[in-house]
Amino acid sequence: MARLLRVTIGRIFSCQSHGAARNMATLRDDAHQIFWSAVSAVLPPIMLRRALTVRGNAEGSVLECGGKEFTLKKNLYLVGFGKAVLGMAAAVEQIVGNHLVEGVISVPQGMEETLRRAGKREMLLSAESRIRVMEGAANNLPDEAAMTAAGEIHRLAEKLEENHLLVVLISGGGSALLPAPLPPLTLQDKQAITKQLALKGATIQELNTIRRALSQLKGGGLSRAAYPAQVVSLILSDAIGDDLDVIASGPTVCSAHKPEDCLQILSKYNLRGSVPPAVEDVLLCRPRAQPLPHPDHVHNILIGSNLISLREAKQEAQRLGYVTSLLSTAISGDVKLVAKFFALLAEVICSYVMSAPHRQELEEHILSLASSMDIPDLNLVNHLQKLKAAAAVGDVCVLCGGETTVQVQGNGRGGRNQELALRVATEWHQVSATMQGCEVVFLSGGTDGQDGPTQAAGAISYPQLVDQARQYSLDVEDFLKASDSYGFFSQFQNGKGLLVTGLTGTNVMDVQVLLVRRHKEQ
Repeated sequence: MARLLRVTIGRIFSCQSHGAARNMATLRDDAHQIFWSAVSAVLPPIMLRRALTVRGNAEGSVLECGGKEFTLKKNLYLVGFGKAVLGMAAAVEQIVGNHLVEGVISVPQGMEETLRRAGKREMLLSAESRIRVMEGAANNLPDEAAMTAAGEIHRLAEKLEENHLLVVLISGGGSALLPAPLPPLTLQDKQAITKQLALKGATIQELNTIRRALSQLKGGGLSRAAYPAQVVSLILSDAIGDDLDVIASGPTVCSAHKPEDCLQILSKYNLRGSVPPAVEDVLLCRPRAQPLPHPDHVHNILIGSNLISLREAKQEAQRLGYVTSLLSTAISGDVKLVAKFFALLAEVICSYVMSAPHRQELEEHILSLASSMDIPDLNLVNHLQKLKAAAAVGDVCVLCGGETTVQVQGNGRGGRNQELALRVATEWHQVSATMQGCEVVFLSGGTDGQDGPTQAAGAISYPQLVDQARQYSLDVEDFLKASDSYGFFSQFQNGKGLLVTGLTGTNVMDVQVLLVRRHKEQ
């Protein structure tokens, strides 16, 4: 496996031309390369150099960011929270140099050691760094260590003055790394109400409304604490739609929630009276959320997103010779339904490639399926027209992003991306005869490099996978029933189907790559 990974990564970073070498490349290699180009576009050093520029010298400099300029005179402070924040902080410190006075960041437990072992020195702070790293939120759950880090971030923000500039770094996982419940609430109180709502089926929007209402720092609380300093918030989105008040529950975005909104949510799920008493006390006694004293002192800037990564992936796919369509950045919902969509999409494209007589029937089927998925940015009618034209002239690449959900059924190991890839293969197994004449691969991977509690970022599959697995006495359905997609891919072909990148240091949800071309005789 280690040798396979080294070979793959070597191909990814090679700069050779795509003439004769391109003809030798497999679809699998291309899918890996396209995926890694998506990840590379949102790696912290690249993002921050794209977002920040410093002009001048140590005595009088200007920070340019988001079309605005800020005076630098050894007056910059930094805080951050999230899975990608360590690498982001290292990049910022390199850019601003001695203008940075002090910083505190909250990152997942074990992050520093993991990046050190992976040899990602560019994402680690130097020994002389003025930024203090605090680790917590083990297993992505708020804990006492994260509470302590949130307290230090709060104290740093509160001491700032008008001539100071606070840079706030935010990425996915930031909410669990910044727990600061309003007194007299305890962390356990907040965890209890969150768990109760989740078990009742509350939406993520409802959960975030409650979290913001019960927090000192979320819903714009961090910006209020930092006033009158200028605040520049650099945000890496892991949320569909890139809603800034959703990412880490919006610590620098003014919340518009009202106490009655929160009480209505509790009533909707019959939780009035059964939540910890302090929860209702805080909601009833806390005044309506106030706007920021001077909103123009806060600047929220999106520096990385799924869309940014997919645009880079599209350019890479085009460089590799594919006619490429960027379908959606909002693929979500149950992994079973999403798998049907991708499998059917490949079948539709194959019908275009082979001019199959049943292509209109397939089009009607996928349009009906897509409408049931309610994907906000998907205009499938237009995309199908483009894909039909693309299939007539060359190899086809379809790119998507988002985040699916999995209903865990067993005690196996895996993640949403590995299960999606495996389920796509099972769907193809039912219709493999209709796809003859085409070569097809499907890759799904998490941009953070970790898919569930495994060492893989995702997996890659193809129409013949199920039949080939049976030759090795591996029953795909048995693995799916046990929620053990990682177990399957680990045993099948010595793990060749696993997408293993190591921890990337970034996080903009997931990326899917679907490649289709007319079968090329060897």
